[in-house]
Amino acid sequence: MALKIESVSQLGLTFFGLTSDTVAETRAAIFQQIHQIVFHGKGGYDWETVYTMPIWLRRFTFNEIQKFYDEEKKAYENSSKPGSKTVIGADGQIKAPEFLKGAQNKRPSTYK
Repeated sequence: MALKIESVSQLGLTFFGLTSDTVAETRAAIFQQIHQIVFHGKGGYDWETVYTMPIWLRRFTFNEIQKFYDEEKKAYENSSKPGSKTVIGADGQIKAPEFLKGAQNKRPSTYK
């Protein structure tokens, strides 16, 4: 038998607008946000610290981490466009950088 919670308010709303239908989704969203901060914070945060953070600080931290990774993704996508320089040739061999090409012929290295 399922437990049904009914509102005693004449407006039909529960405390702060959470209903039994949205509690599970809200709770999952909070835990996903905490996970994202802990995982993508790369050791800077532990679960308990993020869980007990004020909501405004947790949202700010989450948004800053998300903004950082979005910018990193955009920079990566821009650098991997066709025509960008790479150190690996079409044949799979590593090409020497331009600044080393002139230095290779000037002085042979000797090891004794």
